[in-house]
This record gives sequence, C-alpha cells and structure tokens, in this order.
Amino acid sequence: MAHDTEVLVLGGGSTGCGIARDLATRGLEVTLLERGNLTHGTTGRMHGLLHSGGRYAVSDQASARECIEENRVLREIAGHCVEETGGLFVQRPEDPDEYFREKLRGCRECDIPATVLSGAEAREVEPYLTKDVERAISVPDGAVDPFRLCVANAIDAERHGARIETHAEVIDLLREGDDVYGAVVRHETGPGKQSHARPGTTEEITADYVVNATGAWAGQIAGLADLEIAVRPSKGVMTIMNVRQVDTVINRCRPKGDADIVVPHETTAILGTTDDEVDDPDDYPEEQWEVDALIDTLSELVPILKDARTIRSFWGVRPLYEPPGTGTEDPTDITRDFFLLDHAERDGVGGMTSIVGGKFTTYRLMAEKISDHVCEKLGVRSSCTTAEEPLPGSENLETLLAGMDDFGLRSPVARRSTKRLGSRSEEVLETDGPNPVICACEGVTRAEVRDAISQSGTDLNGVRIRTRASMGNCQGGFCCHVMANELAPEYEEPAVRAALDELFQERWKGERHALWGEQLSQAMLNYALHATTMNRDRDPAARSSGSGDETETAESIDYGAFDAGRGRSAGSSAGRATDGGSRANRDSNSNSRRRNGGTDGG
Repeated sequence: MAHDTEVLVLGGGSTGCGIARDLATRGLEVTLLERGNLTHGTTGRMHGLLHSGGRYAVSDQASARECIEENRVLREIAGHCVEETGGLFVQRPEDPDEYFREKLRGCRECDIPATVLSGAEAREVEPYLTKDVERAISVPDGAVDPFRLCVANAIDAERHGARIETHAEVIDLLREGDDVYGAVVRHETGPGKQSHARPGTTEEITADYVVNATGAWAGQIAGLADLEIAVRPSKGVMTIMNVRQVDTVINRCRPKGDADIVVPHETTAILGTTDDEVDDPDDYPEEQWEVDALIDTLSELVPILKDARTIRSFWGVRPLYEPPGTGTEDPTDITRDFFLLDHAERDGVGGMTSIVGGKFTTYRLMAEKISDHVCEKLGVRSSCTTAEEPLPGSENLETLLAGMDDFGLRSPVARRSTKRLGSRSEEVLETDGPNPVICACEGVTRAEVRDAISQSGTDLNGVRIRTRASMGNCQGGFCCHVMANELAPEYEEPAVRAALDELFQERWKGERHALWGEQLSQAMLNYALHATTMNRDRDPAARSSGSGDETETAESIDYGAFDAGRGRSAGSSAGRATDGGSRANRDSNSNSRRRNGGTDGG
C-alpha cells in the first residue's frame, strides 16, 4: 500500500531535526512533526554548552568520548552556530584534590585536551573568578546556539525535499495489528507555516516507518500505540544574566552537584543547573528558591553574580533513560548515553523505533545511528554525509565580509548579523529597501526578521529562535510590537495581534522568576509600555466606578494625578492596582536585600 511519506519523524528538537536532515540527504522522503515550534521541548531549554566531554570524564567515559568527537565535528559543519569559548574546571579550597586528579586523568584517557592552570593563571583568563581559586583544568568546551543549529538542520532537510510541520501535535499513532504505520496529527492552524486566527485541521499521515524522537515525551508518544518506554524526565533550572560576566565556560571541579556551570552565550551568561526527577515533562513545579540557590551557589565561583541583574529563568527536562532493571535512584547517576529501541525486536510491534537519552552535543551522531537503522529496515543503501557536509550558513565561512559598511550596516550590527547568518549573510541582507534595526538589544535587522517570517509565518517565537530578536535585556519590551508589525500587510490584523500576544506572553513567562532590583523596574516598564500605549491589558475606555450608575470615562480621569503619584480615587481599580504594585515592589526589594547581603539587587 502506498503511504504519504517514507519516514515520519516525530519531534522537532535537535535529534529529530538531525534525523530529518540525515534521511533527506540520503534521498528518502521525510515528514517531521513538532507540536510547538522547532526546539519547543528540551533543546530550546538548555544552557548552550558544547561539551568537550570533560563533565563526563570521570563518571561516564563512553559519553565523554562521544562528546569530544562530536565537538570537533560541529566546529567544522556548524561554525556559525558555535563560539569557541574554551572551558575551565575550577577548584576551590573545599573541593577535593583527588577528584581534580581524577578529572585530569579522565580527560586524558578520553582524548580530551586538558591543561592545568594555577589559580593566578585561571584568573588571568577570567578576572571575575573568586580569588580563592586554587587551580583549574582548561578544556575545549564551547557555546552553541541550539535554535540556530536546529533551524539549519531543518532548512537543509527542506532543501532535500523534507516536509517540516511545526505546531502539529501527534494525537494518535496509526497501528494495525503488530504494525505502526503513521500518525494522526492536529495542526494548530492548518498544515504549512503557522498563521494565527486560521482554523486548525486534523490529518492522518501514513508512513513506511515511524521514528519517535520526542525525548522526554517518548513514553507518552509510545503509549499511543500501547507501547511502554520508561523515560525518567529530570528537570533543571537555568538563569540568564543581563551581560557576559565570563567569556569562558566555568565549571566547578567537584563531584556531582547542583549549580556548577556558567556558560557565556551571545550577549549573556547562562547559569545552570539542577537535576531533579519529575513525573510529567509538561507539569512540574518551577520554584523561586531554585533560582535563588543557583545564583547564591555560583556566586562562590564568580562573586560578581551576586549583585548582577538577571533577565529571565527557565526550566528544561532531560530525557534520561536506563535499560530495565538498572535501578538507579539518583538521576545524576543515570548515563547520558543514548538508546535505540527497535519496537519490533523489543515489543513485537514493527514499523517504529524510538531513540531516547543522549545529549545535545551528540545529536548528529544519534541521528546518524538511527538513520542507518531506518535505511536498513527499508532496504536503502545510502551512507551518512552529515559529518562532512556543512549546514546552511556554515559553508565558506572564511569568505564572510567583516568591514564596517557591510550591507549598509554599522558595526557591531554587521558583525552580529553575519555571525547569526553565516554564509547566508549576503543572501538575506542584500536588499534594495530600508533595513533598520528591529531589535536593538541583539542587533537584529528588518531583513533578518522578514527572512525568518518567510520560514515561520506568523509564529513570532519561530522568528525569535531564528534571529534572537526579543531575547536581549528588554526581553521584547521595545521590539515585540515592531516584529509583529513586519507581519502586515501579508497577514490581517487579528492574526498579527494574536501573534504579538503569544510572543509577549512567552517572554513574560521567563521573567516572572527574576523580579527584583533593576529587573523589576524593567518588567514594570515593559508592562507600562504595552498596557498603556497599546492598551494591551484591554482596559475599557469607560467603566463603572462602582457607585450607583456613575461611569468613569477617559475624559473624567485626572491624568496629572498619576505624575503626582496619586493615581485615581482610592476606590477605583487603578488605585488598587497602584497599591498592589507598591506592595510587590516592597516585597521584591526585601527579597533583593536578602539575596544580596543587605544591598539593593540593582
């Protein structure tokens, strides 16, 4: 029986996008389904570390060897997604000498270049390190942009004929007897690029083979075909700082523990992380104390963090997996290796394989292994080329222009744009029309935003992950509406407003755990800008004052009173909101003083 596609890939994270690219470049017909935008799950909620393997050199040497091998591959094929920061494993006085020696020995056993630095030498590399650093191990860690990397894989898959469907949730698997042959998908706004305010549809997609690459959600997806996968989701919190306090990846050199890494990433630094097993990858607590503990603990390594400004926090869920019967209780002890589960061999149900576990750094290797497996199942004789073929944007990086006047942009905007776009810079940035900066924090221009819209439709979060627009210090306060404006006139006003609401709400979601000091002021400014200048809180022009039939209109409001700090009458809703805001501010300042030893968090 003819099917709609040869291979149906479920999951649009790093592994799913890597599989789609690998199979498509081998000539197979591929369809990828992702319930959100690309990187919606674990991939979009990581700290951006390109592992050297050093973190696993003691506890999991097989994973460490895979990491250093793939680290070298990604520097070659994805240069426009990688920053070669280097990394330091830093020892403080209370950190055990024996573990330092084990780490150094493990790195060398795994072929990870490792050099010992004195405390003084480590502080020469990173001046903001604590003064009691005793010594450090230098390793080739790096920083990687997971959004850019996944999008590049998806673009290359599409170039080779793949169908990439985002905002397409799998609601059932098609199974007949002992064979899985496709999926039922619910399109949020219909198939193709997202278009807000357009009705959704449901579609059955049949396939010769199905690959379950949904990570922490692999067990839920398998359950749709009455199959069981005991994934053990483990959550971790990360906090983003307003600037780069370090330019090198800083790791704490001690046995496993929470809050042990700082990763420089673009214009920011990302603090991480924790490791707590949860039951449901979609439903778990996000606690303020986790953020506080992260900052307090990492301030022992980089003291400037204690008084620095955070701009948002977020949680991710690792897709940990162990073979049945292993019985590990602590999630930090679970291997970071990946597992290919052939359901024909494992469960007697053909037509589907799941891939679980693993790490972002080894996504390409994971994709290669499962693509080899799928090709064998389908009788396709074709080899993998993804370790040699550069991703779109990383071809001929040495030819990138770097002058002040490139594409009519002033430095450093030109440098930021060309770094994001890589070898696609000329294709995207050469334009006959005006090309103003849309996002000042990240230096994103109109040409980049429009290029991203051409790929993602009205999905402004899709635009965000492709360009970094709205990911800077203001968290979209000054650019969300300007990004939305670029959707017109191609899209009608209801779609544009819905897209703006979705983006702004997503930005707020990560800010709510960082409301102290200057960041509270920034959040309030963003609210004021959007609630008052655009009436984003949808405050009606006329409302009942609550006393009889009197109605308070726009004309009867004493706007001058706001400048004097009085607001409306004490009984009005505005007066109550103002009072509530004052209490929130006092509470936040109190929290800030607690966290910063009695000083203002700003």
